[in-house]
Amino acid sequence: MNDSMLRKNLIEMLAKEPAHIGIKGAIEGINLEMLNVRPLKDMHSIWELFEHMRIAQEDILRYTLDPNWASPPWPEGHWPDPAEKITAEIWNNSVSMFYSDLNEVIDLVNNKEIDLTKEIPHGEGRTYLREILLIIDHNSYHLGQIVSARKALGNWKD
Repeated sequence: MNDSMLRKNLIEMLAKEPAHIGIKGAIEGINLEMLNVRPLKDMHSIWELFEHMRIAQEDILRYTLDPNWASPPWPEGHWPDPAEKITAEIWNNSVSMFYSDLNEVIDLVNNKEIDLTKEIPHGEGRTYLREILLIIDHNSYHLGQIVSARKALGNWKD
């Protein structure tokens, strides 16, 4: 296997739009007044979906890098309070933290001292590659939900 090509492909999946809309495209132009609105009874709000993505990405990253990391309790620690009213400052801070953690994931991928196929020393049999793929998969899933929520709210560019 070509290690450099694997790393290049992982970064493409993390940070670009190889097969569908990426993070930037999914959140660009969001009407901040709609962040807390649940488009349908059984749908999460854009805020809930994005903040859940951010929390999960942080949890997976920290689990991968820090043997002393304690994951938040499931499910309450992985989802924001739906009653929380989101301001531009809260939203911008969440977006900033998301990208900061995403850049750490990319740094991990770029770190050639780490064999991505090896088990994480404290990782219960999980590999670095598995955790990176988990972040890619989880983010992709919820980005689709964010786009659906925006469409349902009439806050989507076609």
